[in-house]
Amino acid sequence: MTSDTAAPPQDGTGSKLKQAVTGPLLFLFILGDVLGAGIYALMGTLSKDVGGALWAPLLLALLLALLTAGSYAELVTKYPKAGGAAVFAERAYKVPLVSFLVGFSMLAAGVTSAAGLSLAFAGDYLGTFIDVPPVPAAIVFLALVACLNARGISDSLRSNVVMTIIELSGLVIVIVTVAVMMGGGGGDVSRVGAFPAEANPALATLSAAIVAYYSFVGFETSANVAEEVREPRKVYPRALFGSLATAGVVYVLVALASSIALPASELSDSSGPLLAVVAATGVPIPDWVFSIIALVAVANGALLTMIMASRVTYGMAEQRLLPRLLGKVLPNRKTPWTAIVATTVVAMLLTLVGDVGTLAETVVLLLLVVFISTNVAVLVLRKDRVEHEHFRVWTFMPVLGVASCILLLTQQSGQVWLYAAVLLAVGVVLYFIARASRGRDRTDSGTSAS
Repeated sequence: MTSDTAAPPQDGTGSKLKQAVTGPLLFLFILGDVLGAGIYALMGTLSKDVGGALWAPLLLALLLALLTAGSYAELVTKYPKAGGAAVFAERAYKVPLVSFLVGFSMLAAGVTSAAGLSLAFAGDYLGTFIDVPPVPAAIVFLALVACLNARGISDSLRSNVVMTIIELSGLVIVIVTVAVMMGGGGGDVSRVGAFPAEANPALATLSAAIVAYYSFVGFETSANVAEEVREPRKVYPRALFGSLATAGVVYVLVALASSIALPASELSDSSGPLLAVVAATGVPIPDWVFSIIALVAVANGALLTMIMASRVTYGMAEQRLLPRLLGKVLPNRKTPWTAIVATTVVAMLLTLVGDVGTLAETVVLLLLVVFISTNVAVLVLRKDRVEHEHFRVWTFMPVLGVASCILLLTQQSGQVWLYAAVLLAVGVVLYFIARASRGRDRTDSGTSAS
């Protein structure tokens, strides 16, 4: 991977948004979004497919994620504008409907994820400390997230720094307590390579990689704050690849620790597998500590997801793919307040669904469609020269990125495809409504002028 130079560096974007995101803040933004809350329940699900070889699908999922991450690194540094994948699609394909659907897929995935995370926050984790109805609590939680989002990207990312450190500390506790267990002669190292007796190791690893891939989803949200990053050409690739590599190392270590501490049957039966792992080590850490860490992890994921969703909305409004009303910015805070309000209201409505299991799988499917678009866009836009230096990924990476996404799509169920099709159909309807509205505006302007 190299730096493609057409002219001396010019990182200014002329943006209405404030460039307040530094390299360390961006690194922690991506790391916090990738780590998320999923890892706290992931090991139990993976153990059903791969037994004790939990590290294998995580490592495969990391490699697959890095392929698409390379495409994001090139396009974000080439076009550092809010809107992410939708902006890339608009430039590459010149078909407004395609650009709209790519952006809408990001929006649908983002607000659905935020709704699910808010319900998770308001469920058993919060119930450890206070007994409240989940849906009202989730709505209040989303309102608080919106307020923090509206305060500004720098304030939001400073909060993310604290929350990322807390959620990372929970994973470090797992690794350290199992190390203490091994030091005392406990655990069983032989389990780390043991697949289920009836399983084909290669097929089992591929099947589990679909679930593991979800644990790396989140890096793409960083493209939507590119307009607020200082010197994105230098900062973005380092932060992106560094955070994914860090998450991968932590995940593999947690996977090894989980296998050593507990057999696969006990991991798969637990709804809180990492809590069970720590308990098995005999190290005296109170259960409520992990409840707090899980709450912080969920809250952090919701905040970062809503930052992404609001910036996608703002970017699409700037491109006239959504009403211009959604592109309004607070004069002092320089944050897209109408986009924040709109995405928060939609997420609040989605909490009324209650069941987010199938919706979470739909999120992955929608994001895979977005990733295919972004990987193809890299190749299409190679002929487009810009007036500043930017990162350039090896050509084989986006090609393999498309292939990996198609492979993962083939593993999705028919029900998930149906949900995604319904969401995209809603997007098409909204697109033509917005298009008709723009046509009326032009007609009214022409009549007024005459």
